[in-house]
Amino acid sequence: MTLILGIVLCYNNTMKKPLLIFIFTFTLYAESFIIANYNVQNLFDMHRDGGEYEEYIPSQHNWTERMMQTKLNHISDVLCDMDAQIVALEEIENDSILEKLQQRLKRVGCAYPHRAITHHKHSAIQVALLSRYPLKNIRELVISRTARDRPILEVTAMIDAHPLTLFINHWKAKSSKGSESRRVRYAKVLAGRLARLNKDREYIIIGDFNSHYDEYQRMDKRLDDTGGITGINHILKSIDKGELIREEQMMSSSQGYHYNLWLELAISKRWNYKFYNNKVGIDHMLLPRTLFDGKGIDYQNNSFGVFAPTYLFNKKGWINSWQYKQSKHKGKGYSDHLPIYAKFDFKPYQKQQALETIEGTIEQLYEVDKLEKALVLKNATVMLKRGNNAIIKQSQSGRAIYLYGVAKGLVEGHQYDLEVNEINYYNGLKEIVDMRIIKKRGEVALDRYYLHAQALNPHNLLLQNEVFSNLRGVYKKGKLEIDNKKIPIYFKRKNLIPKDGSKLKILYAHLGYYRKPQLVIYDQNDFILER
Repeated sequence: MTLILGIVLCYNNTMKKPLLIFIFTFTLYAESFIIANYNVQNLFDMHRDGGEYEEYIPSQHNWTERMMQTKLNHISDVLCDMDAQIVALEEIENDSILEKLQQRLKRVGCAYPHRAITHHKHSAIQVALLSRYPLKNIRELVISRTARDRPILEVTAMIDAHPLTLFINHWKAKSSKGSESRRVRYAKVLAGRLARLNKDREYIIIGDFNSHYDEYQRMDKRLDDTGGITGINHILKSIDKGELIREEQMMSSSQGYHYNLWLELAISKRWNYKFYNNKVGIDHMLLPRTLFDGKGIDYQNNSFGVFAPTYLFNKKGWINSWQYKQSKHKGKGYSDHLPIYAKFDFKPYQKQQALETIEGTIEQLYEVDKLEKALVLKNATVMLKRGNNAIIKQSQSGRAIYLYGVAKGLVEGHQYDLEVNEINYYNGLKEIVDMRIIKKRGEVALDRYYLHAQALNPHNLLLQNEVFSNLRGVYKKGKLEIDNKKIPIYFKRKNLIPKDGSKLKILYAHLGYYRKPQLVIYDQNDFILER
């Protein structure tokens, strides 16, 4: 909104004297606004056009008018509660059902007057956008001529006459037919379009990418048909020199590089979807340098989050997805994704001050539930590393602690200085869930760090997270019988569980805690079946 005031010189006819009227010009910009993304898990209408998923063929599988209205109500509830000004949407069948959603939102008092959607006639689902700001320059980026590849929706929202372009994506899912080259194809089309934009264009890349934010580090080898090249990291340049682009790099980054907002959250909180029982973040917001430059629209620092009210979770704590059981829709649940959101405004981006750090010990981590300052652990030795998890210890006589999901870059048998940013309790187990490597110190001998049978006492809480070596016992009904003790033992994979009565030599075992103490076996190389 622009107000124009200035200085006008005129005459008072009665007094024959000039009068000065002051007029000034200034612009009033909107306050901060929210942009969100929500994969709604298959919103279909009741018109049979032959392209529907089998579960959504009208009048079959209990997909009825009433069921469609229930689904619309549930999605509307989420969108109204989130109250974003712009929402990118995935898995919308067509413009007909998008319009119905738009009308429903208007009736319940959270209207979105403007909408846009792709129109790939061979695709059962589209990507779309609802907005409270006017839209222009709506176009589709075609990925291929086949029915398998959904187009990317490009649309510009006019935020108080200021243009902000959004690119809404829904990349190919991972499957036997969804190798990484399929997602690279999307990324290349998008990167080509971005390269043609004015260097000062403000835009957001958003949507369901079916990729991890750090896909380059954990891509499934079975899906790697690109020689390790990933769409989200390499092609869209969210990494540089093998490292994820960090927030502090954005104000000076080159055109084409992008910051993934998942990095705003602690590692343990970077998820909005469940994939084979793993919590993952596959919906993303990628931002260019122009949203950090102090000009026009900028990202509001630390505003990114996952919209997660309690009703979006079931009793078991998993996402309360739309329920389809025994070939019928049940009319319960919402979506298998949680929405993500971030705030933007016309105020210059405010760089976050670095978290104050203090030097400390693992023992101190057991004394607190939350860190007010980052804690630097010097000389932390990696005693055991399995996948992206590890156990560390600072000295032979000190305590051990578990690193959950944050052990990338660590090598078993090596020593480091680590900065710990967040800790957590998981059913009684103390964990480090966010940390970074400060310094690599070199290799150490591990034998002196391990404990042995004579020290094994599961009731001694000071032994939590210790690594025990060379234990011998008999496996019976989920317990290891050793030296007249029966200790619960848990095998991370079911195919590792031995038969009752098996004699075991355990090379390495973690004394973990899941509501009660238990030995944890991670790998088939961690134990031997003895005769």
